[in-house]
Amino acid sequence: MDEYLARIDRLPTWGLSYVILYAIGFSYFITLYDAVGNIGAALPYIPFLNASTASLIASIGLFGYIPGSLGLGYLADRIGRKPVLILTVTLTAIGSLGMALSVNFPMLAVFRFIEGAGIGGDLNLAMVYVTEFAPSAKRGKYANYIYLSGWIAVGVGATIASVLVTSLPGIGWRLAFGIAAIMAFAALVLRVAAPETVRFLVKKGKIDEAEKLVRSMEETAMARAKVSSLPEPKIIQYNTPTKTWSVLGNRTFLKRLVGLVIFWFFIYFVQYTFSTLWDYYGLALGITGSTFNQYVLYTGFAALGDTAMAFLLLAFIEKTDRRLITQIGSFGWLIGTIVAAYFVTRFDLLGMALTLGFILNAIGGGMSYLAGYLMSSESFPTSARSTGFAISDGLGHIGGAIGPLLLFPLVASFGPITAWGLEAFPVVIAAVILWFTVPKTVGVRLEEINENLLSPPQMAKSKSTESKERGTS
Repeated sequence: MDEYLARIDRLPTWGLSYVILYAIGFSYFITLYDAVGNIGAALPYIPFLNASTASLIASIGLFGYIPGSLGLGYLADRIGRKPVLILTVTLTAIGSLGMALSVNFPMLAVFRFIEGAGIGGDLNLAMVYVTEFAPSAKRGKYANYIYLSGWIAVGVGATIASVLVTSLPGIGWRLAFGIAAIMAFAALVLRVAAPETVRFLVKKGKIDEAEKLVRSMEETAMARAKVSSLPEPKIIQYNTPTKTWSVLGNRTFLKRLVGLVIFWFFIYFVQYTFSTLWDYYGLALGITGSTFNQYVLYTGFAALGDTAMAFLLLAFIEKTDRRLITQIGSFGWLIGTIVAAYFVTRFDLLGMALTLGFILNAIGGGMSYLAGYLMSSESFPTSARSTGFAISDGLGHIGGAIGPLLLFPLVASFGPITAWGLEAFPVVIAAVILWFTVPKTVGVRLEEINENLLSPPQMAKSKSTESKERGTS
């Protein structure tokens, strides 16, 4: 394991076929399209829903995330990343298709739960998969490619969904869900060709297969970088516990886990309240008719702020502490929701759209998520990486399930502006907690901040490695 990880970490660029990166990115596009992009615009146009049942649909999907993330994340640490990646996208495809064909609330709720389970597993596993294949110096870059595809889905997906439901109010919501199903089945085909990760191949004793894959990665990376040799690998040997729960029970990793759970709980608390119910919030304030259609369209276009920020992050994601990025994003959530709520109460839709686009979506959502996903995939050892991410993300979705249920009672009790402030303020505190629980992870090898804490490392270089190096060079 130590030898292969060192050989991957010294690669100058991505060592697999770019098709694999595109396939995972495409799947992430579908996941975020389904999780955030289409649901908010679709809910107000489903004829058998009202404000109460729409809130329940939002929460049911998020309750599906929890067993999906926890169960499938743990399964990925037991049987491998690849088979579970196939399973998650299959659940997403079945759930999306069922939602598109739903004829009543119970049917929609069942398939929303199934879809939520698939999305919950996919959100963490796709990022873990790319993180384990990327060289340490380029981990943020390649993770951002995956994130970028997802946040294109958030922006473009919300725009497409808003156009569909306002142009075709009778069937537009079905088309919004149906598109997701078609894309998910396409992603399923692409994922079948993806290899298992090297870390997991070694863990299961498939050494020949791991050696073949790493050699192929070295040859591919050298050809892309146009170099004839690679640097000496820095091999550090670790003797670490292989049992997932004993690793997560370690005081250091338990502290990281708690900090990330708190962060995701409050991020999802406000994110899913906003993404699923912002359009219904407009109805509750009395916006109707053509003005409401305009409101939905403006909200959809504002989501492009997420997409814009995902591109901007390429410039500094490898240079900036992830914790600082989440802290800035948390203030984006707080300021964005309050200011946007202020504009809506005055029917200033342009002011609302600009606020949502530039402050809430770009700064709040666009910055918080990538940094949070990276920290969640970087803060645990290999034997517990997927499970650690799954627990933090899965339990965090409890916040996403609770938030939508509290919005309208908070609006009734405190008024719309204060209600949105109460939904968003805890994110600022949660981001502060990360400074004291999660390490700086920019540009460092995963084992140096994880396995290194469980056992004294030893520098080593075997004769077999030396001969392999000469052969590769």
